[in-house]
Amino acid sequence: MLEEKLDLIVLDKLKITKFNEPDLTKWKVFLEKLKNPKSTVNIGLIGKYIELQDAYKSILEGFIHAGAMNEVKVNVVNVHSEDLTKENVKELVGGLDGLLVAPGFGNRGIEGKIVAVQYARENNLPFFGICLGMQMAVIEFARNVIGLKGAHSTEMDPNSPEPVINMMEEQKKIDQMGGTMRLGSYACDLKKGSKSALAYGKTKIQERHRHRYEFNNDYLEQVESQGMVATGKNPKTGLVEIIELKNHPWFVGVQFHPEYKSTVLKPQPLFVEFIQAALNKKNNK
Repeated sequence: MLEEKLDLIVLDKLKITKFNEPDLTKWKVFLEKLKNPKSTVNIGLIGKYIELQDAYKSILEGFIHAGAMNEVKVNVVNVHSEDLTKENVKELVGGLDGLLVAPGFGNRGIEGKIVAVQYARENNLPFFGICLGMQMAVIEFARNVIGLKGAHSTEMDPNSPEPVINMMEEQKKIDQMGGTMRLGSYACDLKKGSKSALAYGKTKIQERHRHRYEFNNDYLEQVESQGMVATGKNPKTGLVEIIELKNHPWFVGVQFHPEYKSTVLKPQPLFVEFIQAALNKKNNK
């Protein structure tokens, strides 16, 4: 549009006479990287709304931004979580370079997501869990590493004997469904030396939220003693915002939605590092 001088036509029509020449340097750098990738990675998007791709629009855009930053073409392989079982998980995701377990609500496809998390954990496959994806990582770890066989979220099992994911006490008093959501931007303090802190290049961040259930801090000591560390917490409430595995190349789960803030000129740091980890995985095969 700039080359065709459409911008000047619009300015003339709107009678705007004072304007600066646009600087598209960074945009051109992005396009150059996007159009000329040096490598390719295959990322499994594990979700329950695979047939409705707009549900993951921001995540898909985040992949584009992060891919260009790494000079990598990101091929997204859609895997419906309802189709995943312990018997077929290797067949469906074993050849991929990384897994992203997507956000969502409700019980449908939950066990498939947990199977995907277990595969990523046990096979050193780069893993990125967002919102519900992070919660599934906690449940999987509680069940299969700690040995809490009844571990679940009270969203799916209100009578769970081990509610490792639960609603905040103050939220339980609200009877209007929308009011129980934790919405908006919240602060998060990152643990120095963690993969998250290294990705952001700082220890204090702000990220956007849209969820109803939280990591149950009653289980924090037990979970951390077995190697899953809370590397990001809300400074006011102590709520767990980020979990990571100690002995894993790249295993990060976040309660917030990092994809909401990713842009062409400012790719989301966790997406960038996740794609880099996937590239490393591919190159080391």
